[in-house]
Amino acid sequence: MYIPHHYKNENLSEVKDFLKKHSFGLLINQTNGKPWATHIPLELDVDEKGNDVLVSHISKVNPQWKNFEKEPQVLCVFNGPHSYVSSSWYKEEEVPTWNYIAVHIYGNIKVLPEEAVLASLHKLVDKYEQNSKNPLSLNNLSKGTMRQIKGIVGFQISIEEIHAAYKLSQGREHDHPKIISELEETKNPGSHGVAKEMKKRKDH
Repeated sequence: MYIPHHYKNENLSEVKDFLKKHSFGLLINQTNGKPWATHIPLELDVDEKGNDVLVSHISKVNPQWKNFEKEPQVLCVFNGPHSYVSSSWYKEEEVPTWNYIAVHIYGNIKVLPEEAVLASLHKLVDKYEQNSKNPLSLNNLSKGTMRQIKGIVGFQISIEEIHAAYKLSQGREHDHPKIISELEETKNPGSHGVAKEMKKRKDH
């Protein structure tokens, strides 16, 4: 991903926090001679050596996994809030633009054994069930239901490169109050998210 220098976020702690909050992403590789993408949660975790990794699973019916061993390099794409920014909000004439947060991760993928897949599923369900009215645990599911694990392929991605773009009207700080105000007045949750991120940087 091309990122102009002033949009790069090299604060690893902040980027990792973003990945934990926006874990639903795209897993991309070459499958059957063409680019292939699957929309899945890609959870940030650490391996046995303490290195950051991404962990997830896909259906065995999905042909994407059959190329993992032959060509292990994959790209994972994560999107955060984004919004159109009208140049009518600027003090001086300029073209409109789009503000957004996006993270691209390159890494090498390997298939996990079933016991590791089961452990990752427990972490995944526990994470997203914690705010449910009646939290579910995989421990409460029957053996028959849990046999569905046979139909998925779990994997781990060792992270090689992280590219984080935080395009938040840098260079137009004098227009930030107006931009933030206009974003907050929309009914678009993405616009509200961008405004929140801009205010966070203004406050710091």
